[in-house]
Amino acid sequence: MLHLTPPPIDAGRLLVQLLHQWPTYLAYVASYLYIAVVWLNHKAAFHRIKVMTRGLHWANLGVLFSTALLPWPTALVSEAIADGNPPDDRVAVGLYAIIGAMLWVSWMIFFHVLFRHPELLEDSVDETFFLGERVRAFVGALLYTAAGLVGVLTIPALALAIFVLLPLFYGITSHGYTQLQVFGRRLPPRQ
Repeated sequence: MLHLTPPPIDAGRLLVQLLHQWPTYLAYVASYLYIAVVWLNHKAAFHRIKVMTRGLHWANLGVLFSTALLPWPTALVSEAIADGNPPDDRVAVGLYAIIGAMLWVSWMIFFHVLFRHPELLEDSVDETFFLGERVRAFVGALLYTAAGLVGVLTIPALALAIFVLLPLFYGITSHGYTQLQVFGRRLPPRQ
């Protein structure tokens, strides 16, 4: 799993050995930020829920399960990059894409339950809100799959760039598109 460990210390080379571990540091930050984005989305969803059901609990467990998997492919990507073996880079990127897509499929299921059962929502929540969230999750699953294919078939670094951008987008939109604020101003709802 992904964790920060000190390198083996050769006398007088600690700084060089620490700098050599840059992929591990980057992977740790990426994993933390991705899990933070999931937390933001989770919190935003639960602010709109007034009643839990068994089905919603199970859907939520799917989100939590796939989130808990994130450090594993992140660590594999980090190790593959550090080793500099292109076939391993492709496999690691492909696995990361599968886990990323699986996470957004689990969100899609979670949002589907909420869309299909508006009685679970706070009274102030528009019944169509989770339809939009379902679409947002579907797009995430498609983009992770596409990025994985790009990384496996062509350039793994391009997939990694997409993997960095996607959590940023989902962090910014964690309260839904209609509540997205740009430069302190809320965007108008889509018509």
